[in-house]
Amino acid sequence: MALHVFFCFAFAYLLSYLLRTGNAVMAPFLRADLGLSDSDLGLLSSAYYFAFACMQLPLGIWLDKYGPRRLVACLMLVAAAGSAVFAMSETLFGLWIGRALIGMGVSACLMAAFKGFRLWYPAAMQSRLAALMSVAGAVGALLATIPINFLIGQLGWRGVFWVISALVLLAALLVWIVLKAPEAANPPPEKPVQAQAARSTSSDGGYRQILRHPYFRRMILLALIPLGIYPALQTLWAAPWLITVVGLSIDQTANVLFMFNFCLMAVHLGLSWIGPKLKMRSDQKGWTVHRVVWMGLAFGIAMQALSVVFTQSWAWIFWVLLSGCLAISILIQVNIGMSFPASHVGRANSAFNFLIFTGSFMMQWGIGLMSDGFQAWGLSPADGLRAALASCVVLQLIVLALYLHSKAEPGIRE
Repeated sequence: MALHVFFCFAFAYLLSYLLRTGNAVMAPFLRADLGLSDSDLGLLSSAYYFAFACMQLPLGIWLDKYGPRRLVACLMLVAAAGSAVFAMSETLFGLWIGRALIGMGVSACLMAAFKGFRLWYPAAMQSRLAALMSVAGAVGALLATIPINFLIGQLGWRGVFWVISALVLLAALLVWIVLKAPEAANPPPEKPVQAQAARSTSSDGGYRQILRHPYFRRMILLALIPLGIYPALQTLWAAPWLITVVGLSIDQTANVLFMFNFCLMAVHLGLSWIGPKLKMRSDQKGWTVHRVVWMGLAFGIAMQALSVVFTQSWAWIFWVLLSGCLAISILIQVNIGMSFPASHVGRANSAFNFLIFTGSFMMQWGIGLMSDGFQAWGLSPADGLRAALASCVVLQLIVLALYLHSKAEPGIRE
């Protein structure tokens, strides 16, 4: 039963990540077919993040109230419909609607898994399971590189989305049928287990208690800026950068993105082993999540800065090295989930996810707007992208300094 729970959630999350990252490889084809500018590409791809972010706060309440099985199965139907709309659309507006429906439909995949794991697995397994879910996501990202590039050559990008729509329908069916047994054996509580949580839920959906937690507040800027920039780069801007700035071909870019996501998968596998050994709080002996987070952020900022400075054909290596930094959000997510009672896990994780995807929406579109703006001032397309990423590096340095200055710690408060 435990394996059924994991693999159902993992398959759904794999598809959600494939849909999230597929635009990176498809961007040149979409640009050629529809004549899209950088800001158009950013707006189109960010539709996913916009819809995803809008779903997170109600999603947290629904997860705690109705449980992960029903929610994931129903929302995946929306994602399947969105893939079909995307495949049929002939205009930027139609593609945007399809992309937004996809974001809405897959918005519960990871948060529902965290909720299910907290209900149906022991506490000692939580960080390992979270890392393994990220491995499934990385496999989806791998499929969105060379395999998707090959399928586009065979079926066209519209045909690829029809295939994905069918697979999403299959995932919804599996979640609905296979997870019925574990849900019946240990259903989610419909009412919070603590009276204080019940009062909070009746007044504001339970988010007041979450927003008041010092550790959650410490992570707000971190989620909006660095953790928002990483997905924006991975799921869209990596491909235009490698083609426009570094000068790679479309096939070479697909190969680099494959290596990028393979390294990401390897890092997540490593975290599945290291994660349980990390300490939550800095006052405990040994390596802490805090130390891993700030070191990972610093390394990611350094890789982005080097990408801005060096534009030779070998500079793609900085993007591959950057991949491991995407894993940081999982460590924080687990700590946040463990800082609240089980009755509030869905809301806590969804609130944090809301911040990440709001940041991803702003940064993915914002990078395109900045790039077009710098080009309007006379820079070349390559230098426009470099100036936009340099601006992002400065923002991240400020946020990292504020994060290091704060001392709030994770953990459930009495």
